[in-house]
Amino acid sequence: MSEIEVKSPADGSLTVIIALGTNLLVAIAKSVAAALTGSASLVAEAAHSWADFGNEIFLLVADRRSAKKRDDPHPLGYGREAYVWSMIAAFGIFTAGAVVSIAHGIQELFTPEDASNFAIAYVVLAISFLLEGFSFLQAFRQARAGGRERGISSGRYALTSSHATLRAVFAEDAAALLGLLIAFVGILLHQVTGLAAFDSLGSILVGVLLAIVAVVLIDRNRRFLVGENPDARLRNEVLVGMLARPEIDRVTYLHLEFVGPGQIFLVAAVDLRGNDPETQVAVVLRRLADEIQLNEHVEEAVLTLAMPDEPSLVPAKTGG
Repeated sequence: MSEIEVKSPADGSLTVIIALGTNLLVAIAKSVAAALTGSASLVAEAAHSWADFGNEIFLLVADRRSAKKRDDPHPLGYGREAYVWSMIAAFGIFTAGAVVSIAHGIQELFTPEDASNFAIAYVVLAISFLLEGFSFLQAFRQARAGGRERGISSGRYALTSSHATLRAVFAEDAAALLGLLIAFVGILLHQVTGLAAFDSLGSILVGVLLAIVAVVLIDRNRRFLVGENPDARLRNEVLVGMLARPEIDRVTYLHLEFVGPGQIFLVAAVDLRGNDPETQVAVVLRRLADEIQLNEHVEEAVLTLAMPDEPSLVPAKTGG
């Protein structure tokens, strides 16, 4: 099942820890700069970074709790904890980041404050861009590796991957870099024209950007919580692998569902070769299910007998 993305909990935690430290440093720098300059865009950026810092804590919790082994109360494991805590983090982006930035920007449009010390703003934005870029690079490398494995782009992999924490860090850092550019343009236009409205609009645009990112992350986590199916390539690979087993003649039903980062729940109806007695068939089915579960990506496998009149599933032809 090579199509299932491979990433150890340690890799995920490292990505989140780097983002956590980066956002703390950036949030402090932006807050000080916002107080010194009075820039609305920097206030929005400071709110953005503090929101991201808080969210990384939730993502650390998501990584740790989702890695717990399954037990009797949770027969399919704790993998979906990742989507619960990642969704909480996404709500944090929306409330602590988007709402604050938009509200402050609107307020500044009607009651603008005098801004000064533009040089400080530019220095902080430049340093923040370097730090955020370093954090984004870590997430991008993981997304690029996963994208190559599945034959898709890094961005698409980050969006569709079952690894919620990777997606969150990738999206948050990408939004942070774009937000810094928006803030820079807003502050520059304010300095050049003397119109504080440009700075206020920068704050509003940063808030809108964060709102879009939050909605996308909330929707992706919602999909995995209610039951997301792997893509057609993975489904085809699993089907081919099952049909390659000498005991299986055909497969008439196959259900795959993500139950955590890189973890699937498999249910299949199979027709076994030969005409063994019922007791022997039960033993073979259980043995096959246990062998399938030896794959690190299969949390649970359930096999049942196919009905004689059910059509067989046929693997799709793949190029390359």
